[in-house]
Amino acid sequence: MVMVTKVPPRPAPARRALRLLLAGGLAAGSLVVAPGTVQAEDGKSGGTTLTVAVSQSIDSLSPFLAQKLTSTSIHRLAYEYLTNYDPKDAHTIPGLATAWTSSADKLTWTYTIRKDSTWSDGQQATAEDAAWTFNKMMTDPNAATANGSFTANFAQVTAPDPQTLVIRLKKPQATMTALDVPIVPKHVWEKVTDFSKFNNDKQFPIVGNGPFVITDFKVDQYIKLKPNKKFWRGAPKFDELVFKYYKDGDAAVAALQKGEVSFVPNLTPAQAAALKTQKDIKVNDAPGRRFYALATNPGAKAQDGKAFGNGNKALLDPEVRKALFLAVDRTTLVDKVFQGHAVEGEGYIPPRFGSYFWKPETAQERAYDPVRAEKVLDTAGYRKDAAGKRLGKDGRPLEFRILCHATDPNDKAVGKYLQEWWGKLGIGLKVECLDSVSDPWVKGDYDLAFDGWSVNPDPDYVLSIHTCGTLPATPKDSGATDNFICDKQFDGLYAQQAVEYDAAKRADLVKRMQSRLYDTGYMNVMAYPNALEAYRTDQIRSITTMPEAAGNLWGQDGYWSWWSAVPAAQAEDSDGGSSTGVIVGIVAAVVVVVGVGAFLGMRRRSTADDRE
Repeated sequence: MVMVTKVPPRPAPARRALRLLLAGGLAAGSLVVAPGTVQAEDGKSGGTTLTVAVSQSIDSLSPFLAQKLTSTSIHRLAYEYLTNYDPKDAHTIPGLATAWTSSADKLTWTYTIRKDSTWSDGQQATAEDAAWTFNKMMTDPNAATANGSFTANFAQVTAPDPQTLVIRLKKPQATMTALDVPIVPKHVWEKVTDFSKFNNDKQFPIVGNGPFVITDFKVDQYIKLKPNKKFWRGAPKFDELVFKYYKDGDAAVAALQKGEVSFVPNLTPAQAAALKTQKDIKVNDAPGRRFYALATNPGAKAQDGKAFGNGNKALLDPEVRKALFLAVDRTTLVDKVFQGHAVEGEGYIPPRFGSYFWKPETAQERAYDPVRAEKVLDTAGYRKDAAGKRLGKDGRPLEFRILCHATDPNDKAVGKYLQEWWGKLGIGLKVECLDSVSDPWVKGDYDLAFDGWSVNPDPDYVLSIHTCGTLPATPKDSGATDNFICDKQFDGLYAQQAVEYDAAKRADLVKRMQSRLYDTGYMNVMAYPNALEAYRTDQIRSITTMPEAAGNLWGQDGYWSWWSAVPAAQAEDSDGGSSTGVIVGIVAAVVVVVGVGAFLGMRRRSTADDRE
């Protein structure tokens, strides 16, 4: 599905998991302004503005509903979470909570809430806000759409005083220092009557306590933010942050070359190669936190047992899925499509997350083997007719559809290879490229789909989206599932890892979950794309990747890049963004482009539309 990327728990996840973009902003000739300022729309000199071009639509500005990567990334900027991730190595650090302890039986967690966090309307953020946020998710299913997996095991949440939050669990829970849930102001949100319909996009500014305050939003046009001057870690340096909606990635690169854009993430290999030769442009090519997969419709169904959608039933046969995956040449995809800027896919968790990374015991188990694929189909009774077409059990030719993101050149390129490889098996494939694959995905109207997610340091979220509990309640609901997978064995392993505090034992359970996901054959991880991005060295003073050693710039776990960005003409002060090492300086108007080829997304996912 395409709900993409709690960019994990999300992330962003991103409940599920990307695309093109173009830089918006000023024409080259309009950049003749004083250093440290930008040209306002009325032609007058104004404050500094950092513009981020995105290609993914905002699914919701409600933290209770948003699942796409861009949306959840913005919520990271607008609201504090209890904890955060250190930009150097992603270990857990304080957020709204300054400290936390668990009882001896690990069933009661006590968080100390900081005294210096203030809502942008002037009221102090307290433990009562956090308790209300979690209790609302626990008691209202419509408020648990995006992050319900975090609170499903909560028995009681209380705030005995403004600085103390107490969470009592039904059983131990391994994610208690990685609760990626935006805390909202009780005095604002308690007025909402229907959380399933409230998108938080009518009244601005939106009250938050993160480094930025959302000030304006137009669907598929832009979202604007201003610095939160009361932010406890220090206010951002730019006077305005704008996420502007674009589609055309080549135009974004052209804008970068002209100096109209400062930063472009998710480049295609061809774009990156061209930019490497350009003056004042640096290309960053580092291991990414996403996987790129082929998802198979397992027979969409709801928790009430009702099936829906029009997925091809031939794909319910594990032998058909096995044959299709045997006819996918990962090496060719990495070499030809990603041109070496990726690693061949194996397990569900990318190799960047070493302790959780899993690979099949036998390298040949799912290796490219078209001859074996032919034999699998023959043995299973799928014969070819005189014209060489493979016939299903109903006597009709096997022909499948695959959902493709129209803005993602990787989807289109891989689709052509699949048509060629599967065509040799006698199987037809129609590549259906859409601007948004969300609608058919949610309805179960697909056979296969290009899927992908950005994985967080804690993998709980991207694992949770394949549990039975995330299926929609009825066919009319959307649920939080990525691909309608419901497997009791997988669910059992998920339940075990969720309560395991021993790091090594939990990692083993997570690997077993990936093994089970692999064995069911509904998810075929084809590649782990690199973070391929570029920025202008004459506009950016310095910038730190996350993790510090060979990491990415866009899509980090936290708010570090945008929060610490420093205009080039502005002197660096002692209590500014440099504390994280992520410093961006920009001369004159700065436009940052994000989203070329990014998926789902979401914080989380990035499956269909970009999940993190």
